[in-house]
Amino acid sequence: MLAELLPAKVAVAERCDDPPQARLYPAEEAAVAAAVDKRRREFATVRHCARLAMAELGVPPAPILPGERGAPGWPDTVVGSMTHCAGYRAAAVALASDVLSLGIDAEPHGPLPAGVERVVALPAEREHLRQLAAAHPHIHWDRLLFSAKESVYKTWFPLARRWLGFEDAELRIDPVTGTFLATLLVPGPTLPAGELAAITGRWLARDGLVVTAIALPARSR
Repeated sequence: MLAELLPAKVAVAERCDDPPQARLYPAEEAAVAAAVDKRRREFATVRHCARLAMAELGVPPAPILPGERGAPGWPDTVVGSMTHCAGYRAAAVALASDVLSLGIDAEPHGPLPAGVERVVALPAEREHLRQLAAAHPHIHWDRLLFSAKESVYKTWFPLARRWLGFEDAELRIDPVTGTFLATLLVPGPTLPAGELAAITGRWLARDGLVVTAIALPARSR
């Protein structure tokens, strides 16, 4: 699914299970030594996906360790993002010469738990969600908004190296084009093209999942 949302230069690997060949490096094993079995299996499978995607780009396998705020530490030559939810694990990887930063997220396609929308959505976004739901009731727009903000954060953090709260970006979702625009409400990092002020991404709802993806190009075309 995610491969449909990302440029051709981004390698994507996806799984709907936890295969026995999903093995961890010793340092990765140590990072989840105290975790429950479910967490260990998810951790291993997304890294298995990441190494499959790296191999597609000709990048040798390497440990991918959790770093600051849990962000995965990628080899210097690549950028990437990983996600997992019930029944789905995926990784997206690109050469750093092609893509500046990646953010992906997958969520079960159902409504957010009670009270969560008020935590993740700004007042203007809540009105936007109501309008979307009235026009397109088959999509759980609150869950899509949550997923998109997760992808925005995963794209933001490797560049800014600081927190971005749900309240720090305002999203507009286009139900026709399958895209979204996140306007940053805090100063963004300075990139070669200037200050990062907005981030665009794509979304898809299918097969019981909502997935969102962002790829910032490394340079202007």
